[in-house]
Amino acid sequence: MRLNFKPYDSQWVAALRDGGTDDYGLAPERTVSDGQGNPCRHCLDMIPKGAEMLICAARPFPGLQPYAETGPIFLCAEKCNAYADRDRPPALRDSPDYLLKGYSEDFRIIYGTGQIVAAERIEKACETLFDNANVAFVDVRSARNNCFQCRITRG
Repeated sequence: MRLNFKPYDSQWVAALRDGGTDDYGLAPERTVSDGQGNPCRHCLDMIPKGAEMLICAARPFPGLQPYAETGPIFLCAEKCNAYADRDRPPALRDSPDYLLKGYSEDFRIIYGTGQIVAAERIEKACETLFDNANVAFVDVRSARNNCFQCRITRG
């Protein structure tokens, strides 16, 4: 099965970089990456040590509802290209494991799909989750801090 690793929306990211507000209505915080676990949710690569980055509140859902989690994410402060490869992105190779959760087309968690999986098993776990026809997409989150990493769809 082919999988698509979806980065955060480029228009939303560009608006933040141009002075827009995050999903809490706040300007993103600007800081410098220490090179330790700062994955950009747009290029899906690690933000290098010494590079400027943004920290903001993000809700990767189209509207408010009980399952629309909001949390902190990092973004490269300078323009970066949206991830467009089919392989597991560099940002999903930094941790030993990740939390995966399946969602329906109406953006609701499908109970029983949540699982912590080893990084090297992400693709296989997604294939199993997508065997359930009700799973429209899988969100990948940090297994340690629950921060949104990226969304995976069928390819």
